[in-house]
Amino acid sequence: RCIMAHNINYNSKTGKYSFFSVKEKAWHGLGQTVEQYPTSAEAIKYAGLDYQVAKSPLYTKGSEILVTREGIEVGSSELAVPDCFATIRTDSNAVLGVVGKDYHIVQNREAFSFFDAIVGGGDGILYETAGALGQGERIFITAKLPDYIRVGKGDDVCEKYIFLTTSHDGSGSITAAFTPIRIVCQNTLNASIRSMSNVVRIRHTSGAKQRLEDAHKVMGLADRLSAQLEGIFNNWSQVKIADREVKKLIQLALCPNKETLELIRKGAENEASAIFKNTVEDAFAYAMASEAQQMQTTKGTLFGAYNAVTGYYQNVRRYRDGEAKLQSIVMGGTAQEKAQKAFDLCMAFKTDGAEILNLN
Repeated sequence: RCIMAHNINYNSKTGKYSFFSVKEKAWHGLGQTVEQYPTSAEAIKYAGLDYQVAKSPLYTKGSEILVTREGIEVGSSELAVPDCFATIRTDSNAVLGVVGKDYHIVQNREAFSFFDAIVGGGDGILYETAGALGQGERIFITAKLPDYIRVGKGDDVCEKYIFLTTSHDGSGSITAAFTPIRIVCQNTLNASIRSMSNVVRIRHTSGAKQRLEDAHKVMGLADRLSAQLEGIFNNWSQVKIADREVKKLIQLALCPNKETLELIRKGAENEASAIFKNTVEDAFAYAMASEAQQMQTTKGTLFGAYNAVTGYYQNVRRYRDGEAKLQSIVMGGTAQEKAQKAFDLCMAFKTDGAEILNLN
């Protein structure tokens, strides 16, 4: 096992370090450097991540006293530790950690499915680096998006890396996020975790694989990068909208019931519940002050109004935990419902100088 600061896993069977990078050699000079962006299947092999992890029941030794004709003898017996398991790397039998009965293993190949799902499968994702740390108990993957839905020329999300890290020792959640740092070792992983944005965390429980496959949606990424949707967003970025109209759109999109809608129609929003009013104010504050809302494509535009609603649920609203956020945004929850409402309102937007929002 390598104990230097980089902590890159050394595989004694292959004689290679479990790390790969594209074109640019890492400062520690370890692992494989490739010239072309690999597919996920190739990246797994280059990075030495093509191993499985299994849960094995945990045992301890107990002592027992045996009375025989010859006298008293002290023996030992094997005792199962209730609800405790060791996670074992099956290619080397290395024990990676100790976990409970509800811990669900997410294999390395399944971690790559997070990236592949962003582009609907295939080899469109640009894998930059990947590797294993310690004995393989923690892995990391960094990538760039190939053709993210761009709105105008100011969207620089492609210049950031998207990364995922997970552990096999029970020490933490599956974590996915954006970061400006290209991860090549333990130190840069730690730095990336400190500087990450729009983070999603998924616990190692039943259903983790499905949540992982859907996690990219929480980060504001589409299942498939649609040229049609790009055209719509670019069109919206050219349509100007006043601040009062932004607030009205937010009110309508976040409206919880018919009674509140009737109050909005009457201009009596102040009579609505405190929860609704506070939610609207938080979303409107995001619309007015967020850095993402100050771009040429979002400031004072219809796209900015739509982005204020989706951005509120992704970046402002507080959730009980990462799984509650996934449920709300991805799995038919409140955020998904309100985002669709905002989209419909923007599609019905009138640009001929008439009343901006149709309340019928």
